[in-house]
Amino acid sequence: MTQRVEKAVEILKHTGVRMTPQRHAILAYLLDTMSHPTADEIYKALEGQFPNMSVATVYNNLRVFKDAGLVRELTYGDASSRFDANIVEDHYHAICSECGAVHDFHFPALTEVEKAASQDVGFKVTGHRMEVYGICEDCQKQSSH
Repeated sequence: MTQRVEKAVEILKHTGVRMTPQRHAILAYLLDTMSHPTADEIYKALEGQFPNMSVATVYNNLRVFKDAGLVRELTYGDASSRFDANIVEDHYHAICSECGAVHDFHFPALTEVEKAASQDVGFKVTGHRMEVYGICEDCQKQSSH
């Protein structure tokens, strides 16, 4: 078990969430992948390990993790949300308009945007969001064949 999973389990225990094997597996999968999976992708990755688990179980657990502040739900106007367990470091997302892949990138200068909003218009800033859209390297390679 990675240190991130152990820390997340502790956070859940402190909020009164009981750890089940399914919940633990979903959490570990989310923390180990950087692919920003959908609930269906998580379900498909774990269904062999938990044949009795349903997609609803995955959704319910994602809601528990979201409420505990362990994951962020990414909604980009398409049919299904993706889930990001990297909530510790401030980062942004580049989204492929061909395959839907989401890649993290860092751009520290954007934190200045929050400061400007606070100073220029007196906002108590609670956060900001930015996405970059384009075509990922894999999709570019496929279309050049």
